[in-house]
Amino acid sequence: MGRTDPTGDEAVADRQIRDLLATAKRALGLSVTFLTRMDGTTQHLERVNSSVPFLFQEGYQQRQDRTLCQAIRDGELPAVIPNLRKHPAAMRLPAARFPRIRSYVSVPVVFSDGTVYGTFCGAGLTTDKGLAARDQALMDVLAQAAALVLEPAEQEKSRVAKITARLAPVIQDGGPLVVLQPIAALSTGLRVGSEALSRFPAAWGKAPDICFQEAHSVGQGDRLELLALRRAAAHLDRVSGYVAMNVSPATLLTDDCRAVLEALPLDRVLLELSEHDPVEDYDALGDVLAPLRARGLRLAIDDVGAGFSSLRHIVLTAPDVIKLDRTLVDGLSGNPVLATLVRSLVQFGHGAGAAVVAEGVETAEDAAALKDFDVDYAQGWHVGRPGSPDQLRDHYQLLPTNDDRRGDRDPDRVVGTPLRG
Repeated sequence: MGRTDPTGDEAVADRQIRDLLATAKRALGLSVTFLTRMDGTTQHLERVNSSVPFLFQEGYQQRQDRTLCQAIRDGELPAVIPNLRKHPAAMRLPAARFPRIRSYVSVPVVFSDGTVYGTFCGAGLTTDKGLAARDQALMDVLAQAAALVLEPAEQEKSRVAKITARLAPVIQDGGPLVVLQPIAALSTGLRVGSEALSRFPAAWGKAPDICFQEAHSVGQGDRLELLALRRAAAHLDRVSGYVAMNVSPATLLTDDCRAVLEALPLDRVLLELSEHDPVEDYDALGDVLAPLRARGLRLAIDDVGAGFSSLRHIVLTAPDVIKLDRTLVDGLSGNPVLATLVRSLVQFGHGAGAAVVAEGVETAEDAAALKDFDVDYAQGWHVGRPGSPDQLRDHYQLLPTNDDRRGDRDPDRVVGTPLRG
């Protein structure tokens, strides 16, 4: 089977390899030069520069252990062969009979990690007494140049294959495990909702956001996000309050995502868009969200303060909730710089009509400081760790028991709609 026409970076690499083959053919004066890929069992003729049409065709495959290239790699034949007839081991191979190769030179194409991709070769249909060690030296240089061209694309293919294989059983199983982490009002400790969090196999050693990023990089991101969304939605029947569900802006724009959301009790769904994920078209995003929000869906901007687009996200989406990133919350009680920043973000959020949730709350001291700064809700290990729906409680002790401070804000306010379900 022949090669398909390459595009983009592949086209550039293809042209560079063909230039190297043309250079080798001119310098050696042989009938054909070619690049092979060897996968351990099969030799693939990847690219060819030939003066003899039809005899050497791209895409041709043969058993690797029956090739001149493999015999040379195994040390059974020299790398430069001016006359195959002088080598019985060569004459026993198919290439000596068809297409009756009589002179040959082959050097390995080796990547930086020592992996052998294949071979860079030249062949003649007649003997060539002029072939010598200097020709091998030239082919070595050209093969090294070919390796530099090929390695990035092969590394990317390997990366894609590994990620795809790792994701396959998770996708076949219906998506990642989804657990719930409670979200409670700072003033009362009452749970108002919970966030659905995806969990991937611990053996991967990767954070969930990295797993989703990798899935998107291999074309599986939307599918994986939708599976996680469905599993999060399945918890709605098992818990009270709202369930916050994460989705990237790109996935939200898909028809499949809209179909999943439209089937949910939207008055109990808080949809979280990460501050890290770029929005290419805010108008398109608004068009998707408008009918859903009209039915009760609430919108949150996640990870506020972790990057540079928070304010733009908030201004252009008018969210019901902003969630302060954990990097602003951890150690807040003893850090005046963080305190100033959090106060400003809370003032901005409330001024924009949004409730404020602090993520990563791990101590009573930070919880007390957040309450003082007029933050509405808390989420983090101090409130409760992620777990199954039956591990959620209705009330959490967030503040010191002797704390008699009382705020005058309505802790359940989200633009006039109670968060408590």
